[in-house]
Amino acid sequence: MTGHDPQGIEIDTTKPHPARMYDWFLGGKDNYPVDEEMARQLLALDARGRDMARVNRAFMHRATRWLAENGIRQFLDIGTGIPTEPNLHQIAQRTAPDARIVYCDNDPIVLAHAAALLRSTPQGATEYIQADARKPEAILEAAGEILDFGKPIALSLLALLHFLDDEDGAAELVDRLVERLPSGSYLVLSHTTGDFDPEGAAQASAMYRARGMTLRLRSHAEVTTFFDGLELVGPGVSLSADWHPELGEVIEVPGDEPIPGYAGVARKV
Repeated sequence: MTGHDPQGIEIDTTKPHPARMYDWFLGGKDNYPVDEEMARQLLALDARGRDMARVNRAFMHRATRWLAENGIRQFLDIGTGIPTEPNLHQIAQRTAPDARIVYCDNDPIVLAHAAALLRSTPQGATEYIQADARKPEAILEAAGEILDFGKPIALSLLALLHFLDDEDGAAELVDRLVERLPSGSYLVLSHTTGDFDPEGAAQASAMYRARGMTLRLRSHAEVTTFFDGLELVGPGVSLSADWHPELGEVIEVPGDEPIPGYAGVARKV
């Protein structure tokens, strides 16, 4: 069974998709019953699923603002997801109206709503690439039409790598992308972890596997290795909620247990 977006783009509604589930957790409307069904099953494992999505998005806001305030004017966001305002370019261009942003995703529903990602300031630019994250050369080639790879770029891999297993080349993907970035660029990364509830994490991973998807929840040490060779911005790889909360968008979460996600920003020297 497939559905059709009003723009005529064919969308598979027979199995859940991470981008549409994330949209559901954020209260969006661009998802289908199959996405809501699995999202609710994940909530049965951890009732804070919506909080996880909101905390991750708040980290994106803070990190993007920090980068723009520290002189970054180019952003490459891979694994963009369904547009939810404010989008990354809106955050960046509030500080730096001349910022240039390239988004990339492989979900047809994101393509169907890409127009929301292209509303740039007159001084800046935004573009959307429909491509698979596992094909970095194609992404880099297309991004090079908008971004100047001779000047610093912020590479954002937000809530993406936990959908790529080690065997799928998650580490190699990061290395190949970072290798092409000039000195002064940054890697921005967030990643869900099973460190605080290994049993629940194993159940969630099995749930994804049963539906033909990957959920590779990594430890703090494993997430940190993605930044090898780069200069981490303080406080280093931290809980997503703990990365520079003074920059705003702090999400109040009930209870004392941490939201199980790590995040970090690091500079290429």
